[in-house]
Amino acid sequence: MDPYVEYTNPNLQFSFDLNKNRLFTRNQENFINRLGRDNLNTLGNVSLLDIYLSRGHVVEPHYHQNAAELVYATAGSAAVSLINPFTNQVTTVMISPGQVANIPQGWWHWEVALEDNTHLLAIFDAPFPEYIFGSDILTKTPIDVLAHTYCLDRELLSKALQPLNNETIIIGPTDQCVMQMHRSQQTAGYTQQSYEQQAYPSYSQQKPVVDFNTPYPVQGPMYR
Repeated sequence: MDPYVEYTNPNLQFSFDLNKNRLFTRNQENFINRLGRDNLNTLGNVSLLDIYLSRGHVVEPHYHQNAAELVYATAGSAAVSLINPFTNQVTTVMISPGQVANIPQGWWHWEVALEDNTHLLAIFDAPFPEYIFGSDILTKTPIDVLAHTYCLDRELLSKALQPLNNETIIIGPTDQCVMQMHRSQQTAGYTQQSYEQQAYPSYSQQKPVVDFNTPYPVQGPMYR
């Protein structure tokens, strides 16, 4: 039994509606619900994110310094990518309903929806997973430090990062970014199809590093 749970407490909870605990909303098709021990007091060392994504939307690059993550697809499909800190190689796993991808604790990773109405369950071995998001690293690290360290033009870097507006993105791209890209492509004479190919890359047409149709997963470049 979990040593943190007092099972004689009359206020024990054995169920919870995740629809009532929204962690983040990008729009009506892209949002995340959350379950933790503060929602369900009989939970042990486990928590859950209930993730809904439309095609081309991304759970931004991030890591959990205190938890491993198991990503389970229940609808649609997604590309789950992670960087092995021991080999510095990227592994990408394509998952569809009934398939999982596992991200060890502290590994940098991200998920891209390959279809509309993609639904993922992210299960953690901690009651309150901690998050470090890529957008926070980019916006909270002083521009001067980034420019000096990587020999980048300070003004160009500042301009490039300005659209982030110090926002933790969580699910990208933002709606404003999508609309701006759509308008610029139309102005340039692109068709809707060509716009989607640039705005929402078709990862499903690429060959993944890890494919459930091959017997032995291998590591290497993100796509071959």
